[in-house]
Amino acid sequence: MGLFIAMLAAGCSTKTAPVDPAPVEEQVSENQVPEDAEALEPEIAAAPEVAPGEDLTQTEQAVLNQRFGLLFDLEPHENEEVELFFTYYNHKARKTMARWLERSQPYLPYVRRVFTQYGLPQDLVLLPFVESGYNVKAYSWAGAGGMWQFMRGTGRLYGLKSDWWIDERRDPYKATDAAARHLKDLYDKFGDWYLALAAYNAGEGKISRALKQAGCDDFFELTEKNRKLSRRIRLKQETRHYVPKFIAISKIFQNLDTLGFEPVSWDMEDEVTEVKVPGGTDLLALARAGNMSWKEFHDLNPAFRRQVSPPHMEAVAYLPADKADKMIAYLAEPGSRPYAGYTRYRVRSGDSWWRISRRYGVPINVLKSVNNTRSNTLRPGQYVMVPGNGSKTSVAEASMVSTSTAKTRAIANERGNYVVRSGDTLWTISQSFGTTVNTLKKANGLRSSRLKVGQKLYIPNSSNAATKQAVKEAEMVKAQLVHYKVRRGDNLYSISRKFGVKVSDLCRWNSLSAKATIYAGQKLKVYVQ
Repeated sequence: MGLFIAMLAAGCSTKTAPVDPAPVEEQVSENQVPEDAEALEPEIAAAPEVAPGEDLTQTEQAVLNQRFGLLFDLEPHENEEVELFFTYYNHKARKTMARWLERSQPYLPYVRRVFTQYGLPQDLVLLPFVESGYNVKAYSWAGAGGMWQFMRGTGRLYGLKSDWWIDERRDPYKATDAAARHLKDLYDKFGDWYLALAAYNAGEGKISRALKQAGCDDFFELTEKNRKLSRRIRLKQETRHYVPKFIAISKIFQNLDTLGFEPVSWDMEDEVTEVKVPGGTDLLALARAGNMSWKEFHDLNPAFRRQVSPPHMEAVAYLPADKADKMIAYLAEPGSRPYAGYTRYRVRSGDSWWRISRRYGVPINVLKSVNNTRSNTLRPGQYVMVPGNGSKTSVAEASMVSTSTAKTRAIANERGNYVVRSGDTLWTISQSFGTTVNTLKKANGLRSSRLKVGQKLYIPNSSNAATKQAVKEAEMVKAQLVHYKVRRGDNLYSISRKFGVKVSDLCRWNSLSAKATIYAGQKLKVYVQ
């Protein structure tokens, strides 16, 4: 019952067609970050500089000294970092902690049920606070994704698919089941929850090698001996802080009332009906069948990266229980509603797959797969189906303005009076030039706020003198300094691509020549937004 498009040239209203047996994920890049991706909040990776005991009341000190769950007796020196993070999340990052608690409420009941089924300690339902602040849309700079921050490789080991169409690491239900199995496997290997947690962060192999070289089987003893380990084996600060941070957040969560936080409600779980949707399902039309906006549907189904489900596989969708009947009825008869997640584009003279690909931001291989063709030839008057990219508006609606948008971009490129630099955003540029983000978007035909280094923008209503001054001011905008540790296989070009900066800037920041040799373990300065 796949909703692929057959008989396109005949203009048939049918929404099914045979699926290309070659999986699309083998043909297109899967590393592109989704448009709605959210970076991890800085409080996730914080290494707070707070003196132990600073600003703690008697009540807070009593909470800190409690022992329960996974938190068996700690030696005084082992408790220092726990106290550090307890103070940080209870004071300096208190608003962030409150936001995380609120964000967790739709998911906590389900996570608790799953972990109970697998016989895991209940404390572990708090691990997503440490990983992502319970953010299903979060991505790390290293490529980890979702609430449980699975890397692609680890996710695949536990059945989480990740490609151009879908990223199941962002499925809160599938990813939770995968995380439970992964944690159980780690505990079975190490026989200790602290070591299992450290391995969840750093990897099973990393912790195994570190324990072997240190000659111990205890997390805190391992951190004590860390400096004596070889550089390649040594644990990163993130891993050394991981367990103390988890313990600190656990203490806060178990004492929300005492510490003055709003209690977590366990009655806010989304009531959803799980259904299987055929390959190529028009997800936007499915949402509209339930009188839902794309945002409402996508909030329940963040794993989908497009407004069309993966054509090469059956996928799972979560429908609001009170709207599921109408939406399931649509799945039984997809021809009952007009296209929404697809647009039916009529080929014009001079068109090519490359031009259509650029116009809609859809890879050529995807376009060919969706249209069941391997031919490079297009005929004027022929119809091509284009899947939506997962933005808030439908691809059909977007196509109505694509021509005028393209013209606006062409004109803006010719008149461009500002070149985007590393660290720039539309907001910082608008502030420098005394304009608004919306004005910049309209003047340059932009549909998203993403910018590329070197991109030319047209700044309306700015004289040459004002422009030059604004450019100088924009260049002075401070970017965040990242100390990047070079890894095996890195080169200046790959690092520049990773952070979206120029190789020449990397060289300038680190006093290197363009032909300089870098080595694993070397630390480089990188200024990023």
